[in-house]
Amino acid sequence: MSPDTLSPDTLNPATSADATVNPATSADATLAPADVAVDPAALTKAQADAVIAGARARIDELDTRILDLVRRRVAVSAEVQAARIAAGGPRLSLTREMEILDRYRAQLGASGTEIAMLLLELCRGRV
Repeated sequence: MSPDTLSPDTLNPATSADATVNPATSADATLAPADVAVDPAALTKAQADAVIAGARARIDELDTRILDLVRRRVAVSAEVQAARIAAGGPRLSLTREMEILDRYRAQLGASGTEIAMLLLELCRGRV
């Protein structure tokens, strides 16, 4: 998938073909957008401001969760590196890193590769 083909629907678990989360029953339900589509042309300034404020609050909550997940990923990666080193192996597995890069690229296009590279860099050398 190229970045040109990315849309909110391709990144939305509720509409993704490989979705496993039911927004109505998950903890993410409070972060889901409103069920009613918003017609921007029909909004007053006050209504638009309210939509924006609500969306920004959801983004802030998602960012908080993403940062927590990144911290957890760094810790788990350190466990893997420590175990690999203790067994006499290398600290890094380039094969594994390529799998991760491929997975992010498949889901998010070229930007996914960049995100994965940043995550991998952040997780390297923590042992």
